Amino acid sequence: MEFGIRAWAAIAPALHTPDQWQAWCRAPWLPDGVGQPEGAGLPALAAMAPMLRRRVNAIGKAALHPAYAVMASASAAAAGGAPPSHTPSVFASRHGDTHRAFEMLSELAGGEPLSPTAFGLSVHNAIGAMFTIDRGDAANLQAVAAGRDTVETAVVEACALLADGADEVLLVCYDAPLPDAYAEFADEPGCLFGWAWLIGRPRAGEATLTLDLVAPRTAKDADTAHPELPHGLDVLRFVLAGEPALTHRGERAIWRWQRHG
Repeated sequence: MEFGIRAWAAIAPALHTPDQWQAWCRAPWLPDGVGQPEGAGLPALAAMAPMLRRRVNAIGKAALHPAYAVMASASAAAAGGAPPSHTPSVFASRHGDTHRAFEMLSELAGGEPLSPTAFGLSVHNAIGAMFTIDRGDAANLQAVAAGRDTVETAVVEACALLADGADEVLLVCYDAPLPDAYAEFADEPGCLFGWAWLIGRPRAGEATLTLDLVAPRTAKDADTAHPELPHGLDVLRFVLAGEPALTHRGERAIWRWQRHG
């Protein structure tokens, strides 16, 4: 699988601008927002229509801020400033909106009725769906969750869309810390973040990224690493830092990212 990144954007508490992210990738730290209310440190989602925006919580903001920013960049680059249409998208999150889901489970345990709106917004494709509804874009939308292989699986889906004829694909990766009740199951640090890439087939004069499945994981492949960042954020660091390669020992496979040119 190979592709080029046409545009990118990212957001986390205290990290909003490209310059801030470029400085961060040279000396990475976990933007966990400890001591702040959930979603604090993220700007208002001004790009979205108010009726939809009021339904978006912290993880939704983390996903949608960079998605809108990347598509705005693509609009500005298009001839005549026309907004791109029919751009397929892949929204990828390892955990999804677990906080909203946990709140509903707690309500069920307490014998309280569930809110149909809350249930509809908790499903894994809800954030991407609100984005496409707001933009009036009926193009293909994928929602991916694949454990520690989530980012790589999303790239596989995006490259498949390119192979099917899409000119470009919007890839959005986002996550948030697990609720305290699930903390014992966490196998990597958690923080609120989101990033988006607009990717296309490689072209002359542009750096090309490749992703290879090196080998399936086996029972002998014990986990010995203690990551300082969630894997989704580490992939962004690798790309922004311009490093030549990154190897990831996922849940079901060993993956190798490489930069060429």
